[in-house]
Amino acid sequence: MASMKQETAGMEQERFEAGRRSTVVSVIVNIGLTTVQIIAGIFSGSQALIADGVHSLSDLISDFVVLFAAHHSRKQADADHQYGHQRYENAASLAIGGILLAVGIGMLWSAFHKIADPSSVQQVHVLALWVALAALVSKELLFRYMLGVAQRVRSSMLAANAWHARSDAASSLVVALGIIGNLSGLPVLDPIAALIVGLMVSRMGGSFFWRALNDLMDRAVSEEELTAIRSTLLQTPGVFGIHDLRTRKMGDMTIVDVHLEIDGSQTVTQGHAIAVNARQRVLDQHRVLDVMTHVDPVQPG
Repeated sequence: MASMKQETAGMEQERFEAGRRSTVVSVIVNIGLTTVQIIAGIFSGSQALIADGVHSLSDLISDFVVLFAAHHSRKQADADHQYGHQRYENAASLAIGGILLAVGIGMLWSAFHKIADPSSVQQVHVLALWVALAALVSKELLFRYMLGVAQRVRSSMLAANAWHARSDAASSLVVALGIIGNLSGLPVLDPIAALIVGLMVSRMGGSFFWRALNDLMDRAVSEEELTAIRSTLLQTPGVFGIHDLRTRKMGDMTIVDVHLEIDGSQTVTQGHAIAVNARQRVLDQHRVLDVMTHVDPVQPG
C-alpha cells in the first residue's frame, strides 16, 4: 500500500513539473509575441495584427492562471477541503474560458466599427505580414509541444491551454491572409480578418467556459470511462453485480459512488474485504480520487 502511494505521489509530482515547464515556455513565447505583434501592428497600421497581439496577451494571462491553479491544486486535503483542491483546475479552465470570451467580444466590437467605416481603414506595411507569419509558426510549434505534454500527463487544464495556443495559430493564419488582401489593394480585408479572429476566440472561450462550468456542477465522466469502471468493479472476486454507479469530476480526477452486490451469507468482515478490494482496483486502474462503496446482500444465482 505504501509503495502504491509513493508511486502515485511520484506521478503527481512529475505531472506538476511537466505542466510547469510547458507553461513557462508558453509564458516566454507569449511575452515575445505580444510585444512584437502589438508594436508592429501599431507602426504598420494593421488592426488585425493588433487583435492577434491582444489574443497573445490573453494567452499570457491564461498561462499565469494555469500556473496559479497547478500550484494550488496540489495541496493536500484539509479540514475545509476534505476531498483535496483538484477543482482549482476546473476553476482555472473556467477563468481561461471567460478571458477568451471577453477578448473575443472586444475584438468583434472593434472590427465592426472599422468595417462600418471603410474610409478609416488604411493600407498596412509589409512588416505586418512577416510578423504575422512568424507568429503563426511560433504558435503552431508551441501548440504541438504543449498538447504533447498535456496528453502525456493527462491534464485537461493543460490541454485547454494548448488548444488556446492552437486558436492563436489559426488566428495568425487568418491575420496573414487579411494583411495579404490589404496589401493587394483591398484594405477592408484587414478588419475583416480581425472580425474572424474575434469570432474564433469567442467560440473557443465559450466552449471552455461551458465545459468547465459543467465540471464544477459535478458532471459525470464519459460513457466510455464509466463502462471501464463498471467492468473493473464487476471483475472483482466476490462481486456478483453493481447498481447506482455514479461519478463526478474533481479536476482531472473522478469521485465514484457505487452499490456492490455480494453474497448475503458471508460475514461482515468478508463483505468488507470484498468492498476494499473493489475500491482499490478502481483506484489502481483509473484516474479516480476516491470510491465510496455500499454493500448490498444478495442470494448468489
